[in-house]
Amino acid sequence: MSSATEVRGHAEAPGYHARRTLPLRVEAMRQLRRRRTLLMGGVLAALPFILIIAFAIGGTPGGEGGGGGGGSRINLMDVATESAANFAATCLFVSAGFLLVVPVALFCGDTVASEASWSSLRYLLAAPVPRSRLLWSKLVVALGFSLAAMVLLPVVALAAGAAAYGWGPLQLPTGGALGTADTVPRLALVVGFIFVSQLVTAGLAFWLSTKTDAPLGAVGGAVGLTIVGNVLDAVTALGTWREFLPAHWQFAWADALQPDLEWSGMAKGAAISVTYALILFAFAFRGFSRKDIVS
Repeated sequence: MSSATEVRGHAEAPGYHARRTLPLRVEAMRQLRRRRTLLMGGVLAALPFILIIAFAIGGTPGGEGGGGGGGSRINLMDVATESAANFAATCLFVSAGFLLVVPVALFCGDTVASEASWSSLRYLLAAPVPRSRLLWSKLVVALGFSLAAMVLLPVVALAAGAAAYGWGPLQLPTGGALGTADTVPRLALVVGFIFVSQLVTAGLAFWLSTKTDAPLGAVGGAVGLTIVGNVLDAVTALGTWREFLPAHWQFAWADALQPDLEWSGMAKGAAISVTYALILFAFAFRGFSRKDIVS
């Protein structure tokens, strides 16, 4: 019997529906129980407490050597201990450039390659789970966990910051403050933009995950290429070509921490990131649909 006939036979079998194979709930529980998921969550939850201890030992941030990496545009470290909102914004500022890249690369790069490394991928496909359904389920869950990681950090930071520094308006490094009612929506906008800007890393990791049986290769490759993008953005000789690099817009969310919300930078950055991500996701689905699965 040909493979096409076998697929049609499965499709016509009583109770079989391709869309019901590998439910998101099942895949999410499988990923949630992974040790690397719990470890990544623990690291992100611990970061705010590490910063609080560092500020307590080192004194008021923003002093000599205390300036953040924001250059002349933003310097959230100077106002990090003004309120819980300021502390949460600072945690995002110090982690957006690299730390938050790691969970995205980990969740998206490990998801398919790990199945291949365990020699369980072909058994999932023989269940039978259609290839597109398998990729779709794993991608949605991976992106969901990536977003959860980015939400976890500011939520813990807000709680820890409220206990350490009290609740209050978001003091802006450029002067002035955002009212309490505007604080949480602005921080949510920041998290949303960081997530969108990291879709390029997600796309790289997911595409590499469909090309290799080594999870660390997919994760490390995505992180490495992201670092290369940051290095290229630092090459000022590239001029306006840098605007086509996702890394060029990774801190455009600073415009959300201004008295008057500015959308242009975030809109450009989001458009660049989504475009690259869609191309990479398309490569992943197209390549995997034609791949000979032997593991």
